[in-house]
Amino acid sequence: MLNLFYASGTSAMAPHILLQDSGLDFTTAKVNLDRKTWVQGDYNQINEKSYVPTLQIGSDIYLSECAVILEYISTLADHRYTFQYATPAYWQERIWLNYIATELHKNFISPFRHGNWLPNTADSKQLVWTRVQPRLQYVEEHFTGPWLLGSRFTAADPYLFVMTNWLQRLAYPLTSFPQLTAFDQRMRARPSVQEVLQVEGKPHSLTDQ
Repeated sequence: MLNLFYASGTSAMAPHILLQDSGLDFTTAKVNLDRKTWVQGDYNQINEKSYVPTLQIGSDIYLSECAVILEYISTLADHRYTFQYATPAYWQERIWLNYIATELHKNFISPFRHGNWLPNTADSKQLVWTRVQPRLQYVEEHFTGPWLLGSRFTAADPYLFVMTNWLQRLAYPLTSFPQLTAFDQRMRARPSVQEVLQVEGKPHSLTDQ
């Protein structure tokens, strides 16, 4: 049985969506990121990096890093969320997964945040916007649709959705990216996304503290 450690509204939403979409058997464990705890105690005993997601794949075997977990889930789901190994399309998907992880995800993480992984002051939000806007523009200009890699829904799409979801939560102008706006709406229409949004509920934190 797979067990996903998550906190509401974080990047862990991406593997949560893919697990739900895949039909694989899995359970979830909610993490309190402020206290670094979960229902059985110290979360740092599960992942000493102190963040989510973490995917438990065995009695004492854990995977971390969102892009890695997404690819692992795809291997369990008959590779239907990825392309044949070593083909040009496979490498292109790896490029996008790494781009989202390093150029988008990490630039959403403000160095001035206080007890929150997203910016929670006006100055911090402005700094993050100057970093993510040109990178989102790159995605917008290279987006072929209806999904990030064309006609096939892949492991990269739930990760990109986390980014567009963060844009909306932070009141950034998603409408300045029409391709990404349509993508976000398309994702929200998927039953797996609707289920995960309902299960996760209100995000961890957003307001100025």
